[in-house]
Amino acid sequence: MGKLALTAKVSHVPSIYLSERPGQRQGSRQDAIDGYVEIGRRCRALGVDTVVVFDTHWLVNASYHINCGPNFKGLYTSPELPHFISNMSYEFPGNPALGRLLAQTCNEMGVETLAHDATSLAPEYGTLVPMRYMNQDRHFKVVSVSAMCTVHYLDDSARLGWAMRRAVEQHYDGTVAFLASGSLSHRFAQNGLAPRFAFKIWSPFLEELDHHVIEMWQAGRWKEFCDMLPEYAPKGHGEGFMHDTAMLLGALGWSDYDGRAEIITPYFGASGTGQLHAVLPVTPQSGHAVPAAVASRAEGFMTADLAPRRQ
Repeated sequence: MGKLALTAKVSHVPSIYLSERPGQRQGSRQDAIDGYVEIGRRCRALGVDTVVVFDTHWLVNASYHINCGPNFKGLYTSPELPHFISNMSYEFPGNPALGRLLAQTCNEMGVETLAHDATSLAPEYGTLVPMRYMNQDRHFKVVSVSAMCTVHYLDDSARLGWAMRRAVEQHYDGTVAFLASGSLSHRFAQNGLAPRFAFKIWSPFLEELDHHVIEMWQAGRWKEFCDMLPEYAPKGHGEGFMHDTAMLLGALGWSDYDGRAEIITPYFGASGTGQLHAVLPVTPQSGHAVPAAVASRAEGFMTADLAPRRQ
């Protein structure tokens, strides 16, 4: 059977790409690029063949979706920040078979998920930026999962993560890494102030909150973090309502997780937002059923906790 070998929370800020281009910002995000290279090196050492990215730049309004085409190639310009990412080339193989397995297992566990293996759908830059630096030699196959989920429960995202781990471990003949691609606080600088906040966090409150969360992750205080996530996501302006983080922690066992985060690229500010690269070591989780923590701890919280709880 297969193996989930590595999981990580990573940034994808466009200034990372801008950092490699000639100009005033050249070299300014080298620490983040080096972090991607290190995570890619570890994946290679662990025998990873496919990277599954929970992408908070892929917005969906119904169901969960998996982009698992056979190959991805093109030029990408960000509609959000075209002056940061313009005509960025990309090419890497996909993994349709794994994508279908992930969707099948998620549906069997009650999380409606659609796999798109014959599609013209291109990856978003939450996938493209990490892969640019982790996968320049196209060593890894890549599967992208929608993680900007506008009408979804956080507990479903946690359950989706757990189902995807089960799919890998029970049905896949290979080794996989999961990446949660998104920031911590994601409050952009107000229009006109972006240059002033290029390397800063928007507010002292958000910066302090992010640092507190990082300390919790490093100390392994996952029960406390999972309990606060439904409030942290909206009040801390978490990117994609932190569904990528719920997916990643669901795969690791939610509040039953007993690992401690290793910071690869230390926390940094980008246009007001809070960023980092952190590896969350994969630890054994007993049994094949959904852990009680995944089934109940996150129960009843929708995106931004704006909807009534399920009865």
